[in-house]
Amino acid sequence: MTITRNSASAFALAAGLVLGASGQGAFAQDDVTVIELTQTGCQFIESEDGIDRGYAPTQKADCETINAETQGDRLGDENTLHLKPGSYVFRVTNEDVPYMLGFYLRSESVLDRPFLPSVSGGGLYEGVSKDYVIELEEGEYVYSCPLNTTPDYKLVVSDG
Repeated sequence: MTITRNSASAFALAAGLVLGASGQGAFAQDDVTVIELTQTGCQFIESEDGIDRGYAPTQKADCETINAETQGDRLGDENTLHLKPGSYVFRVTNEDVPYMLGFYLRSESVLDRPFLPSVSGGGLYEGVSKDYVIELEEGEYVYSCPLNTTPDYKLVVSDG
């Protein structure tokens, strides 16, 4: 996962991010934090320690089957993305999935969904990247692709 922050406090923010063991990078640019995520079949690569599992779905149902069988072994607490409250751009790329994908970031708790910000959208055809802008507040979130049926990856936003 590549993270870029555009402001004078870029390196302070980047140093405070806990991103698991996936080798993500951070560097200063102008005035926004960009988090880059790459979708391949049934997964976000960066959210699984940078490992491309090599799944080759031809339809959503393929991912539903694959993830039902494998996501328990693939995901753990070390895959949780930790961020501070603030403005973010999630830049999502469909690397090689032959059908349209999307992105959906929302509160982990159904009860909190009316109160915490969310962002979603589609139109991610093979080779296409899109930016999803959001102002994150403290809370626990998940992000996924409902069209590629990825797991719900965790995102925790806190000042601590």
